[in-house]
Amino acid sequence: MTAKTPSMLARAMTWVVVALTAILLALGISWYGWSTEVHNRFWSDIFGRIGGPMTFRFFLQPTMALLAALPDGIRDARQGHSAFFWTNSGDVTQQRGRLRQGLVSTARVVLLGISMDVIYQHRVFEKFYPVEALMMAVLLAVIPYFVFRWIVERIAGWWLARRRAGI
Repeated sequence: MTAKTPSMLARAMTWVVVALTAILLALGISWYGWSTEVHNRFWSDIFGRIGGPMTFRFFLQPTMALLAALPDGIRDARQGHSAFFWTNSGDVTQQRGRLRQGLVSTARVVLLGISMDVIYQHRVFEKFYPVEALMMAVLLAVIPYFVFRWIVERIAGWWLARRRAGI
């Protein structure tokens, strides 16, 4: 197995996350719809999670995203890739490959985030809001992953350039 080909487990986990995302979105919309009341509850619940039980996940999930972003950012720097979001817009194959790589890398962190939010919702709300669980996973895992990957790629690129120059 090379760095470019993810394991069978990683690919399966990625597909589970993609399917789970679609299911959670469909369930959330079908159960609660989308109205002003739902919108207001959604944002008040999201910001209400900052305090209270299980606040450690606000540190755990971004830390897990950093650990997932480290090898990918270093690999980007070694291969001379541009930052993840600035991939050549003309080369669709490169965009798909980079997106697939990001999905594979974040799959475990997303599953962790969704499961932690399900536990939180069960303890605090005694209800399940699927879209909120998905949104928290995106806010605490996926977005930090891409930010950390960019930062790691920049730092590793700088370090590798200094090393090649003999400084």
